Amino acid sequence: MKSIVIASNKSGGGKTTITLGLMRALMKRGYSVQGYKVGPDYIDPAFHKYITGKASRNLDKHLMGKAGIKASYSRGDGELGIIEGVMGLYDGKGITSEGSTADVAKILNLPVVLVISPKAQSITLCAEINGLLAFDKNNIVGVIINNVTESYYNLLKASIQKHCSPKLKVFGYVPKEEKLDLKSRHLGLVQSVEVEDLNNKIEVCSELLEKHVDMDGLIHCFTATEKSKDDFHLENMGLKTAVAFDEAFSFYYKENLELLEELGEVKYFSPLKDENIPEGTNFLYLGGGYPEVFKEKLSLNVSMLKSIKEYLDSGNKAYAECGGLMYLMESIEGSKMVGFFKGKAEMGKGLKNFGYAEVEIDGDNHIFPKGMKINCHEFHKSFITSEENKIYDVKKENYDGKIKEWKCGYLKNNTLGAYPHVHFFSDLEFLKSLV
Repeated sequence: MKSIVIASNKSGGGKTTITLGLMRALMKRGYSVQGYKVGPDYIDPAFHKYITGKASRNLDKHLMGKAGIKASYSRGDGELGIIEGVMGLYDGKGITSEGSTADVAKILNLPVVLVISPKAQSITLCAEINGLLAFDKNNIVGVIINNVTESYYNLLKASIQKHCSPKLKVFGYVPKEEKLDLKSRHLGLVQSVEVEDLNNKIEVCSELLEKHVDMDGLIHCFTATEKSKDDFHLENMGLKTAVAFDEAFSFYYKENLELLEELGEVKYFSPLKDENIPEGTNFLYLGGGYPEVFKEKLSLNVSMLKSIKEYLDSGNKAYAECGGLMYLMESIEGSKMVGFFKGKAEMGKGLKNFGYAEVEIDGDNHIFPKGMKINCHEFHKSFITSEENKIYDVKKENYDGKIKEWKCGYLKNNTLGAYPHVHFFSDLEFLKSLV
């Protein structure tokens, strides 16, 4: 498989729009396309899957390590891979470039295309591009100018060709088009299943790319990377896993689900629409999502709430992550939920405990060895009020070197509910202990 990395100088620079349009354009040319996303994001991979029909894979150094990134990339299936970057090119963990788009591109030895959405600048843009080229070793092969008029693009193209490296290709531009706007909400983009007329938006973008971008030149820059060793596998133990998956719960890493499939049978169900969890379940996985957006509908599905509570009260095994934890509380913003954990979930005004962190099992418990550590990520505006037993000691190193520390990880019977999102590649023993 040959791949390329789509990066930018900032968040909101047009990476997602260009990535989606490029995926569609390449598929219309007959290519099989595999999507990837740098970082811990769940929303963009869902858009990728909408277009390609294949689960997109995350590439996150903090959550997976270098070996995990290479293994996840190697599991991809397609002729061409498109890796959508995160934030600005060099923005990584804290005030370092660790885990940044540039770092991942370097780990996989892949070329980078910059997507730039300029405004009221010309030569200064060239200085900015030159800064990106010179900041660290990289393989930036070209640039696509986004959201500009034709006349402005012609000015910028001439400026870049005069003041930047002659090796830097100006592939073309995408003109201003209101139809391409994707709405946002408190955690980022609205989910793909919620975007009206999504297919038309993507179609418009692909047509604009074909018309205004040198697609043949861009495809020529895709580069092959050898498949790497993949040691992240488990033996079948006859596990029967039920995974909550619908508009309210959809935040899962593909590799986490693959590991559960290796352990046994996986069945998907909808807390919004189904009456009960799948029969024969002996491990329940409630991932993150937007339960607060669908709280009224979740609350009305009384049979499902009862089914899950009876399952958990009976001592069966379960893992609930972020939105899944909220769902297991007594209420979300006053709407009745499962009520397995005593307490309530409410929405705050700002992000709570945002970013990369590390979990250490600090409390005495019957599931995990005390002192076990696993890397994690948090991104939520909700908060829990509860006196339930906590076994997580979560630590985050701030930019100034100071450590922020808080408690989480609610453990009751054989159910663990926690805000931190984890990738099982971080430590397979974590998953083994859970099941």
